[in-house]
Amino acid sequence: MEALGWDACDVILVTGDAYVDHPSFGMALVGRLLEAQGFRVGIISQPDWRSAEDFRRLGRPALFYGVTAGNMDSMVNRYTADRKIRSDDAYTPNGEPNRRPDRAVTVYAQRCREAYSSVNVVIGSIEASLRRIAHYDYWSDTVRRSVLADSKADLLLFGNAERALVELAHRLARGETMASIRDLRGTGFMVPAGWLPAPAWTVVDSSTVDQPGPVSPPHNPYAEATAVAPATAGEQTVRIEGRLGERLAARRAVRATTAVRLPAYEQVKGDEVLYAHASRTFHLESNPGNARALIQRHGERDVWLNPPPIPLTTEELDRVYELPYARRPHPAYGEAKIPAWEMIRFSVNIMRGCFGGCTFCSITEHEGRIMQSRSEASVLREIEEMRDKTPGFTGIVSDLGGPTANMYRLKCKDEAIEAACRRLSCVYPDICENMGTDHGPLVSLYRKARALPGVKKVLIGSGLRYDLAVRSPDYVKELVTHHVGGYLKIAPEHTESGPLSKMMKPGIGAYDRFKALFERFSREAGKEQYLIPYFIAAHPGTRDEDMLNLAVWLKANNFRLDQVQTFLPTPMALATTMYHTSRNPLKKLGAGSEIVEVIRSGRQRKLHKAFLRYHDPENWPFLRETLKEMGRADLIGNGKRHLVPSWQPAGTARESGASGVLTRRPDGQRAKGRTPANGGRTKAMRGK
Repeated sequence: MEALGWDACDVILVTGDAYVDHPSFGMALVGRLLEAQGFRVGIISQPDWRSAEDFRRLGRPALFYGVTAGNMDSMVNRYTADRKIRSDDAYTPNGEPNRRPDRAVTVYAQRCREAYSSVNVVIGSIEASLRRIAHYDYWSDTVRRSVLADSKADLLLFGNAERALVELAHRLARGETMASIRDLRGTGFMVPAGWLPAPAWTVVDSSTVDQPGPVSPPHNPYAEATAVAPATAGEQTVRIEGRLGERLAARRAVRATTAVRLPAYEQVKGDEVLYAHASRTFHLESNPGNARALIQRHGERDVWLNPPPIPLTTEELDRVYELPYARRPHPAYGEAKIPAWEMIRFSVNIMRGCFGGCTFCSITEHEGRIMQSRSEASVLREIEEMRDKTPGFTGIVSDLGGPTANMYRLKCKDEAIEAACRRLSCVYPDICENMGTDHGPLVSLYRKARALPGVKKVLIGSGLRYDLAVRSPDYVKELVTHHVGGYLKIAPEHTESGPLSKMMKPGIGAYDRFKALFERFSREAGKEQYLIPYFIAAHPGTRDEDMLNLAVWLKANNFRLDQVQTFLPTPMALATTMYHTSRNPLKKLGAGSEIVEVIRSGRQRKLHKAFLRYHDPENWPFLRETLKEMGRADLIGNGKRHLVPSWQPAGTARESGASGVLTRRPDGQRAKGRTPANGGRTKAMRGK
């Protein structure tokens, strides 16, 4: 600041991550974007949150503090799916843990306010975005208030918020007050109960979006809502009849000045049916083309959410990613390694968003389901800049991707249909007939990228959406022939229809079709290559029998997983709603609503994880006991058809109180601490 002659920063960004000046790190992108607009930007990275002192290091910002937990939700960053503290933090120098607090957005925002009492505080990024309404919090096993209420922030920016951020900064610089800026898409704020932007606005209750039918015990879900949140004189109930397409065509102008009132925080925290109903309504009002504003009462105030942001155009996205990033960590870190940076330093983000809608994933809630893709020329320029600027580049591009590897430039065939659509997924239960699946632009990009001087190889590290890929065999051939470094990540997540239907994932048949293409083109290319499948244990809707069937499938296909994922309920995800309420928000709620089986006990979660690692001797006693309880003792034995052997290696877990368990192999050899016959990992797992 002294060198630049600044007496103050216009905006001070506070982040829970180490500062890496690279577009894959949110604070760098936001900082460079504001800088390009002429604002003086300061960044406070990983401050000591135990006092306000670190938050005063750059003085008082002239416009606002911008607060984020970082690239990850701080609770996901700090805790495992079993609620245990993680031993490292990928976004901290040398992976050092405990450099950020729990619920970092709330803590940082409060410290900013403590540092300067009347300062403007704006919160954003994924932690704030996924907590913008009342939400189930897995770590405390409670429904918590909107992060706006807890953090006392003036404004919340959700989703990819470049438009709102730039407009907000300019309007504040022109002298508008924070309290007067209430019309930005992609923003949330708290207002007095019953507040409306203008007299012409109308308010509808959420039963006009999705009317929950009779439930047990039967009651009118809005009887309490009236008591908690009485309608003001300016509010009306607008009920629009007719099919969805007709309704949108006739009422497009009305929707722009209509807000949907969700059940209040005080209601959803104690009523699982209303929570599921609010979650379903929230997701149905998520398409920027037709979403309405949302209101949720919190005590004597309302949380008001404007409609989601309009996705950036290709030209706008190009400009964001081509700002003058240094493409490396701040020099203050010296020789320290930042694991997240090491992972992405030679990769390029080519798109945003995901129209898959997987219920366990929060990408759609945050980035939206409309794909935002960069131009081919912009991506190629970034590869060249990475080649020329990034230390250690050897000619290997580690990834061209994003949330998925192969949704680049895929979009709805008709913009009018896209704007009217209310589907939660464009690919479930099958790929929508209106969704384009042409991978030609991606094939063209791959070819031009690997032809650049100085580029030896372009790998694809992002997970592949295989149900889309099989629609374009030429793409699969291009990928397998030139862009797989021995292994390709793929995520079937499960084999059984029950859990897959709750995940909104395709059946295992789509995986089989892709696997056939993958192996065929690998043979034709003369390459030995393998798929690395990912699966989820303990997802809502999964029975013990489902996990057993998955384990049998894994063994039949010779997969021995080194790393497995146990379901982690993240805020606002649809699968989290299932976990909390035992109801399915993918369908209308009512007397006949489906009750979803939920895995809560530590023993059952451990069992589902053990089935995924059926080959680990430490799990064999547990699995033997369970198989006997399930009436499947036929799967215990020493043949190829058996899931677990009847013997136990010396020095590994023992069945407590069990008798007759062999500690020698059937061939008479002393058992060592490894998997028996056909032991060790398959080639596909080696190196993972």
